[in-house]
Amino acid sequence: MKPADRRELFARLKELNPKPTTELEYSTPFELLVAVTLSAQATDVGVNKATRRLFPVANTPEAILALGEDGLKKYISTIGLFNAKAANVVAACRILVEKHGGQVPRDRESLEALPGVGRKTANVVLNTAFGEPTIAVDTHIFRVSNRTGLAPGKTVRAVEDKLLKAVPAEYRLDAHHWLILHGRYVCKARKPDCPQCVIRDLCRYKDKTAD
Repeated sequence: MKPADRRELFARLKELNPKPTTELEYSTPFELLVAVTLSAQATDVGVNKATRRLFPVANTPEAILALGEDGLKKYISTIGLFNAKAANVVAACRILVEKHGGQVPRDRESLEALPGVGRKTANVVLNTAFGEPTIAVDTHIFRVSNRTGLAPGKTVRAVEDKLLKAVPAEYRLDAHHWLILHGRYVCKARKPDCPQCVIRDLCRYKDKTAD
């Protein structure tokens, strides 16, 4: 995709949604960290249902440590892989308390050292909680980047690296939210809704749908 087309693509997505954000519900960096950790292979809707029960009771590392793994599982048992996620969240909380004064660190290395936190989760926290221009590549962004020709790549990291170069600087902060939402609601996996797509004429996808 040409640089001018990439710029136009993001200009249109911004016009449609000037202030995009995550659909995960949170009010602090720690709540966001927990929500993103729980969201692996789960829907944002499902995670929000669980955290609406959990966060009024425990929304700090200290409070979740007081709950313990078994106590935490009662709140997140509706989410897939909840046993492993409970273990990771409790272990991460212990590190946050012992090494970071109960605060979520603002650097990638410290975030990725937390159990259950990989590069994608770290990118989400850095971007959404701390305003860093990172791009977290999930399945939606991977699909949209390849399908449209915006930033094609065979791996998640390859797509991330290409996006960081391809996205104009003024759009980088919000880029991953726009692309996630576009992939979730318009450029869907099984059947993209091309007739309703605001970037249809810029897209390089050969098999556009007609209805």
